[in-house]
Amino acid sequence: MDRCVVLVDAGYLLGAAASLLAGDPSRSRVTVDHTALITALRERAEAETGLPLLRIYWFDAAPDRRPMPEHRRLRVLPRVTVRLGALTRAEGRWVQKGVDAAMHAELSELARNRACADVVLITGDGDLLPGMMSAKEHGVVVHLWALQAADGDFNQSEDLVGEADERRVLDREWIEGSFSLRDNAAVFPAPGPRHEIAKILAAPPAGPPGVVPVPAVRPEPAPAAVPAANGRPAPAAATALKVVPTPKDIAGRTAPAPPAAAGHPAGPVLRWSSDRGWVERPAAEQAATAGDCLPTLAQLTTAEQRWADREEDITSIGGDAHEVGQVFARRWCERIGNAERLTVLWPDYPRIPHRVDGELLRYAARFGLLAHKDDQIDEHDRYAIRAGFWKELSGRVPGGDVVVDD
Repeated sequence: MDRCVVLVDAGYLLGAAASLLAGDPSRSRVTVDHTALITALRERAEAETGLPLLRIYWFDAAPDRRPMPEHRRLRVLPRVTVRLGALTRAEGRWVQKGVDAAMHAELSELARNRACADVVLITGDGDLLPGMMSAKEHGVVVHLWALQAADGDFNQSEDLVGEADERRVLDREWIEGSFSLRDNAAVFPAPGPRHEIAKILAAPPAGPPGVVPVPAVRPEPAPAAVPAANGRPAPAAATALKVVPTPKDIAGRTAPAPPAAAGHPAGPVLRWSSDRGWVERPAAEQAATAGDCLPTLAQLTTAEQRWADREEDITSIGGDAHEVGQVFARRWCERIGNAERLTVLWPDYPRIPHRVDGELLRYAARFGLLAHKDDQIDEHDRYAIRAGFWKELSGRVPGGDVVVDD
């Protein structure tokens, strides 16, 4: 059929672009305008083949094959189909599995069904050589596109280059139309962290309401050795017996007992661990702060707003940790209606109400911030997410500039 198809190996395309522009193959070093990139690929493919485009297939990998934000943005673009392999951990690094096999199968299937007359391949992997040969045997013209290499050398398999019918190199000027260097300072505030992140780092760890933080206990110096009857010092084990203090001992000798409240006995509050995790005091006995009584974003969001939020997340939000915190805070502040209600948060800054904080981190997980980190949001990303939350609130809630920007 007189149509062309483009098959893109995203790992090769993004890695080669990062190598050329940043001198580092890490794709996190560049920002991609996916709409501009897809448009440029379509226009160039149609110009070089002289045929209308049938479809662009985008092959990439993701942890557990779950779409990342860029994949969600790509697959809603016209004439784009996203195929995902698995991203797995091997020998301390991340390796993609199944991408080459998926490209081979798609190329062979398109050729066998005569779905297109020309195929454009953007890849450098020699494992696609059998698929390329099979497509040629079915009468398909194979165009192999490369990205300009940073050192001027080849960045593709020599066998692929030798087998292709047509070859083109996408130069720096073409690449810069869709790629740009990422401003790392916007993502990682080091070496000079934002002052609001510094405050969060310096703050003591937040515990559940009503729990008294217990300072670390310094080990007591062992008593001097006691001379034995024969004039020689006795063994240390005989003179000083080290006893590991229990949580009750630590609480009793390091933290002054809080004043007894109505219905509550005076004394330190303890938390015990068990097979079920931390055992907390019953909720009825916890003295919740005013911020804990505020509604969550989910409680304030209608079905229509939820659909619009999802659409915005897919098409507009880049997934930077600081940005994610700001987007969440903006929606929460707008839907709570009266910004004066949120002023109760400032006395507890930088603590975020527990339910809202959990909802914020779950929202951040949608943007792939769990990827490459063993399903745990990196500690620095958590600080950046919360700093973005407070930064957005400081511009919307009265009194916030004094707390956050001082």
